[in-house]
Amino acid sequence: MKKNIILIGFMGVGKGTTARAYAEKYGCFNIDTDDLIESKDNRKIKTIFEKEGEKYFRALEQECADWIEKSVDNTLISCGGGFYNVNNLKKLGTIVLLDASYDWIYNRLSTAKNSKAKLKKRPLFSEPKKAKKLYKEREKAYKKVADIIIDMENKDLKSVIKEIHKKAIIYSK
Repeated sequence: MKKNIILIGFMGVGKGTTARAYAEKYGCFNIDTDDLIESKDNRKIKTIFEKEGEKYFRALEQECADWIEKSVDNTLISCGGGFYNVNNLKKLGTIVLLDASYDWIYNRLSTAKNSKAKLKKRPLFSEPKKAKKLYKEREKAYKKVADIIIDMENKDLKSVIKEIHKKAIIYSK
């Protein structure tokens, strides 16, 4: 089994923030699937969606997952919100769900120091009904594919990364 740690969860839950903090603390590499896709396609995710549509983007996610399966090990990987749907997810490593309620996620984004940038990066949050509907659709699916579930609410970042490290190391043995 690959020794990657795969962070999944709803947009804005803190996958990227958690990945950067984890990598710094434990001295590992971390990559972000959305960054990989933007680099390969030479366009921002938002532009890819606008110009090509969701189906094209999901194909890029699958291509990214295939590359990770073949080429990446001992790495922390933070994934876009829909990445959990790739067909080889379980082959990529230990799947860690960063879990929180929709209201907690929205509050996290809207009260951050750079809240305008965080919300702009996630345009779906400008339509709260749509965002909440998508959250509800994905909530059970995330839990179904996760090997480990980390509750993000009422915890500081240091305790979250320690919990991931402890549980992921035990799980991968």
